[in-house]
Amino acid sequence: MLVIGIAGGTGSGKTTVVKKILETLPVEEVAVVPQDSYYRDSSHLPMEERQEINFDHPQSIEFELLVEHVKSLKEGKTIPQPIYSYLTCTRAPESIKVDPKHVVIIEGILVLTNPALRDLMDIKIFVHADADDRLSRVINRDIIERGRSVNKVLERYEKTVKPMHVQFIEPTKQFADIIVPQGGKNKVAIEMIKTTIEKTLLMHK
Repeated sequence: MLVIGIAGGTGSGKTTVVKKILETLPVEEVAVVPQDSYYRDSSHLPMEERQEINFDHPQSIEFELLVEHVKSLKEGKTIPQPIYSYLTCTRAPESIKVDPKHVVIIEGILVLTNPALRDLMDIKIFVHADADDRLSRVINRDIIERGRSVNKVLERYEKTVKPMHVQFIEPTKQFADIIVPQGGKNKVAIEMIKTTIEKTLLMHK
């Protein structure tokens, strides 16, 4: 099994990179494990407090469970991946069944901050984008997908997204084997990653 970690700032284009990688790979060979599924459940908090959660801090992720699940996949076991809702900041009672595959991609802004998780990765990738580009993507995404106002998005960016990026996310670039500037637009880097994955899949056949 080849375990790939893909990190980078909020709105850097990580999800696009993952999609581009998956486009030419057999669906049955690859499993994607999003960090976002492992945000801690906040159903015990009132809604006002939930809306103030700092999603860009490593403590917001239940890394213990994520590490346990990746280990299980490596052992050939199926995992119950949590389902997390940004709208309610809670986990659903049901889960998604993820089967072990030849390639497992772990994707999220904070996946390279955890040493135990990093140790399970064979390839570590950091997707880099300019702060202005990231901010415009964050505004569009948070308004459309998470029902936030422009003012709320900008306030959150200044208060948590930007300082957390500087403190926790940007420094993890040092752990990356591959740095992908310009996110999903970087065809050369994506082709290199695809080639590495394809070679691994051939070795398993």
